[in-house]
Amino acid sequence: MENRIKEIRKKNKVTQDDLAKMVGVTRQTVISLENGKYNASLQLAHNLAEYFGVTIEELFIFEDNKENE
Repeated sequence: MENRIKEIRKKNKVTQDDLAKMVGVTRQTVISLENGKYNASLQLAHNLAEYFGVTIEELFIFEDNKENE
């Protein structure tokens, strides 16, 4: 799943280390999230969105499931 974590983090001038500490994960987890190698749990997605003051939908890019249309 794609996300805008890196973009929003840089816009807010927050380091990966500081973000990790604020949401209770390791810096490596933040790096993996930003590189698309790890999908956030619902709790982590909520914590990230709350920290940045955005919605989960603004932070994560959900692809439309065209098979159901």
